[in-house]
Amino acid sequence: MKILTGKIHGYLDYLVVIIFLLAPCVLGFSQIPMIISYSLAGIHLLLTLLTDFPLGVIKLVPLKLHGIIELIVGLCLIALPFVLNFGAEPAAQYFYIANGAVILLVWFLTDYGKK
Repeated sequence: MKILTGKIHGYLDYLVVIIFLLAPCVLGFSQIPMIISYSLAGIHLLLTLLTDFPLGVIKLVPLKLHGIIELIVGLCLIALPFVLNFGAEPAAQYFYIANGAVILLVWFLTDYGKK
């Protein structure tokens, strides 16, 4: 069931950037989770600005490729706390797992053929 258009997906992408920018301060991340969060905010912003959809600015990245990248990122975010052993930092662990799950949900609901 693909209920999200490229335009709605774009708004959600910018929201993701804001969430990754705010999370380290709000949740009190240590250095590694903080660096990863800020890096992901920048990378996601760049991907969104470069995507060929209504809220993209330069439109170099096809929307379908954007979707493939987000699928991979969603899966990686879920694995990240286990790979980097965030067990001692539950806020970071839950943040990355939850955001990975949300990104996968948005991926599943987005019609990548419809801008």
